[in-house]
Amino acid sequence: MTNSGTEETSTGKPSVVVGVDGSESSKHALAWAAYLARGAGADLDVISTWSYPSSFGWSAAPVDWNPQQDLEKSLTEVVDEVFGQQRPAGLRLHVLEGNAAAVLLEQSSQALMLVVGSRGHGGFTGLLIGSVSATLAERAECPVLVVHGDSLPPA
Repeated sequence: MTNSGTEETSTGKPSVVVGVDGSESSKHALAWAAYLARGAGADLDVISTWSYPSSFGWSAAPVDWNPQQDLEKSLTEVVDEVFGQQRPAGLRLHVLEGNAAAVLLEQSSQALMLVVGSRGHGGFTGLLIGSVSATLAERAECPVLVVHGDSLPPA
């Protein structure tokens, strides 16, 4: 698994993979994924994806835009918001280029479980191409938990 360079390499333990896009739903998914990983004695791989816009009239991205670096910062902020100083053992952050559903499907082949929120930042695009969570539930190679609502796991 390609990683952002800020976390350790694989430990050989099974992993729970969670997709995080910064939405409230994905923050709840992150909390549930950490809870499940801890219970299973697994690592926690937090995945965030990016891709260059292909529509909306963009002919080129701004020259000084570094989506990888921007997303690494945003992902770290989300993880800090969810866990504070109490990050779970075995936590690894991964910022990967590509379509969210495609990247998470690829990661599901080696995962113990895949966790995502029911609503992300998809907006109109999500309505046009189908939701990431529905695609993952249908096609992932491991069990998938789609977190609905705002209840958090037990402390």
